[in-house]
Amino acid sequence: MAKSYNYNYVFVMYDVDQKRCQKVFKVCKKYLDHFQLSVFRGKITPSLLIKLKSDLKKVINKDVDYVVIIKLLSNHYFDEESIGKKNIAFDDDYFV
Repeated sequence: MAKSYNYNYVFVMYDVDQKRCQKVFKVCKKYLDHFQLSVFRGKITPSLLIKLKSDLKKVINKDVDYVVIIKLLSNHYFDEESIGKKNIAFDDDYFV
């Protein structure tokens, strides 16, 4: 059985077609604080995180758009989840 974590802080970054950019912005703004260009961050409850992901899936085109959600448990643990097509190829030397 997979472990279930309660994330309490997230970063959301997106690269979407210009036609859907404003819709994605509005969805993110509904749940998080605007940080920079296509980056949002903030505290979030597990139930609101589920709603955020659901709302994003409704407005993006998974074949061409890319949304990444970095979920933080604490200063030492994080998990990354992506929705849609990833346009940037990272090599093994890339690290956050």
